[in-house]
Amino acid sequence: MTPASPRLAATSGIVFAVLFTAALVTVNGVPHLADPVAEFGAFYGGAGDTLVTAVAIYLVPLAGIAFLWFVVAMRSVLDTLGPAPSAMAHGLNLLSGVLFVALLFAGTAALATPVLLTTIGGGAPLAPDTARALSALGYGLVFLFSVRGAGMFALTTTTLLRGAGVMPRGAAVVGYLLAAWLLLTATDHPASLLVLPAWVLLVAVVLLRHDRRTPVAAPPADPAPALTPRRES
Repeated sequence: MTPASPRLAATSGIVFAVLFTAALVTVNGVPHLADPVAEFGAFYGGAGDTLVTAVAIYLVPLAGIAFLWFVVAMRSVLDTLGPAPSAMAHGLNLLSGVLFVALLFAGTAALATPVLLTTIGGGAPLAPDTARALSALGYGLVFLFSVRGAGMFALTTTTLLRGAGVMPRGAAVVGYLLAAWLLLTATDHPASLLVLPAWVLLVAVVLLRHDRRTPVAAPPADPAPALTPRRES
C-alpha cells in the first residue's frame, strides 16, 4: 500500500483549519452560557436558527471528516519516517484524534437539538430553560472534553514529528505550548479553540517544508544491454 504524502496530510489539515475556524466564528453568534434565558428563547425561536443549522449540518461534519483525513494521513507519513515511533505515543495519537471528532460531533448535536427539533422534527420550540440546558451540554462536550482529546493529539503528534527529525526545535516548542493550552484551559468561549487550527497550520507548514526538502527518488536505470561478441570471418 502506498503511504500518504506529507503534502496530502498538510492539505487535509489546512482544509480542516478553514472549516473549523468558520464553525467557531459562526458559533460565536449563538447565545453563551452566561447570557440570560430570554436571549436563548429569542434566538432559538427566530432567525438565529440558521446559524446553528449551518454549523450542525455543514461546517462541523465536514471539518470532522477533514480532521480524520488529517489523522490518517499524518500516521501514514509517520510510519515512513525513522526511527520507529513509540508504540504508546502512536496508539494515543490515533485514539485522541478519534475521541476529539466523536465528542465534537456529540456536542454539536446537543447544541443543535433545539433547531433540529423544530426544523426537521416539526415540533414546537423548546422552552428557553431546556434550550439553555442543551447548550450547556454541547459546550461541555466540546469545550471541556473534546478539547482534551485535541490537546493529546497535538502533544503526541508534536512529539512524534520531533522524534522523527521533521519538526524543528522552535516549531516544536510552539507546538507544545499550543498543546498545553488545549489540555489545561477551561473556557466556553469559541475563540479559545482557535488554538487548534493554529497548531494544525503549524504542522502543515512543517510537513510542506519537509516534502519540499525530501529528494525524489530517481527511477532505477535499465541495465546496460550485454554486448554480443563480434564473430571474425
